[in-house]
Amino acid sequence: MEILAFDYGASSGRAILGKFDGKKLSLEEMHRFSSDPVMMRNTFTWDFLRLFHEMKNGILKTYNAGHKNLAGMGVDTWGVDFGLLSAKGDLLGNPVHYRDSRTDGMIDAATASVPAREIYGYTGIQFQKFNTLFQLLAMARNDDPLLKDADTMLFVPDLFNYFLTGEKFCEYTITSTSMLYDPVAQDWAYDMIRKVDSRINPSIFPKVIDAGTKIGNISASICSELGVNPIPVIAVAEHDTGSAVVSVPFRDKKAAYLSSGTWSLLGVEIDKPIINDTTYELNYTNEGGINRSVRLLKNIMGLWINQECRRYWQKKGENFTFDELEEGALQAKPFQSIIDVDAPDFFEPYNMPVKVQEYCARTGQKVPETKGEIVRCVMESLALKYRQAIEGLEKIVGYKIPSLHIVGGGCKEKTLCRFTASAINRPVYAGPIEATAIGNLSTQLISLGEVGSLDQAREVVANSFPLDVYLPQNPADWELAYEKLLSLQL
Repeated sequence: MEILAFDYGASSGRAILGKFDGKKLSLEEMHRFSSDPVMMRNTFTWDFLRLFHEMKNGILKTYNAGHKNLAGMGVDTWGVDFGLLSAKGDLLGNPVHYRDSRTDGMIDAATASVPAREIYGYTGIQFQKFNTLFQLLAMARNDDPLLKDADTMLFVPDLFNYFLTGEKFCEYTITSTSMLYDPVAQDWAYDMIRKVDSRINPSIFPKVIDAGTKIGNISASICSELGVNPIPVIAVAEHDTGSAVVSVPFRDKKAAYLSSGTWSLLGVEIDKPIINDTTYELNYTNEGGINRSVRLLKNIMGLWINQECRRYWQKKGENFTFDELEEGALQAKPFQSIIDVDAPDFFEPYNMPVKVQEYCARTGQKVPETKGEIVRCVMESLALKYRQAIEGLEKIVGYKIPSLHIVGGGCKEKTLCRFTASAINRPVYAGPIEATAIGNLSTQLISLGEVGSLDQAREVVANSFPLDVYLPQNPADWELAYEKLLSLQL
């Protein structure tokens, strides 16, 4: 059986063909493309029309390569961002990027109407200024005509599915990221949304469907345009982290996972949301998973800082690969300076090495000067932040987390994996690298009846893709560094 996954990330997208022989799953990249956002009139936006064009290119390339009878296709993307449709079904402007500055001050604006603890009580979602709730509030407070004209709101992967099939749905895992959804009532948090701002019309929110739902076939017009056969479109776990967690080959149900990429999302998989004073005070989030499970997790800044450092150096004509930067980091002296990777300093793009240096100077630490020192500072700080996230999880769930599974592109960062094992003083299992695409494809296999359950899908993953194992080293040195991180947060 052959199926197709479209995996859209913050900087690139891919069309990945999955081939399943009944026991093992293999992957073939059919199309890769840039998904870089565009700054237009001081607004940071996604170029949705181009991204949809690239999706059609991916379908066509797959078809022309001889794969003419796909059993299904699914789309996953980042969370929170959305598009608005008119009553006629037309797209009202490009979706705005979650890093756009329009949400500055919106947390304070929302909590002036509804107390923060009450909002969290409805949704169980971590307060981040880019949450969909705050994006919609920014539009409402600015009297944005697009919001006034909107008939339907769809998250980005649901928007792709709509333009493929004509069907308007929001899938559960992507919806859960928004701070608009009540995971206990399992419906939109209508009362809370009205209290935040009555100009946000609740009628724009469509029906929420489960991961694994068959939506329909790609439209006759697209089939005619591309010259391809109809392809069933399946709502996978559309949030990329939701798909990544589907692929985690857990050795122990109590283990934590880390979906490592531009963002780091570290958590555990549980049956029901945990929404209480502890999760609120520690700012943990309850996002949706396959089978209406819950991903209790902490959203951490991830590889973004190093990616932005590299972009800064590239603009200056210094074209280093990530491997070369990692080698420089290994040559740098350890534990010279630590940053809190979630500090506001590091959220927005541009001039990232300078921001790292300024943070270290402001906090009275040695200022990293070389590229290797800066990269090592960031990697050590990330590993320490992972420890803090695990300790927070243990306070919430009440048991010792035995190990950590790292999935996603961060698995390729072997130094960071080693640092993480030492910082958390637990074994780290790294892999699979293509976790999001694999989870996307696995959900399709479950939906199509080729795999009987999530546990069986994870067995397929374990049989199909190798894992690397990392064990702790020098825990005493990492303990001192961790105390340094905690002192920075006082």
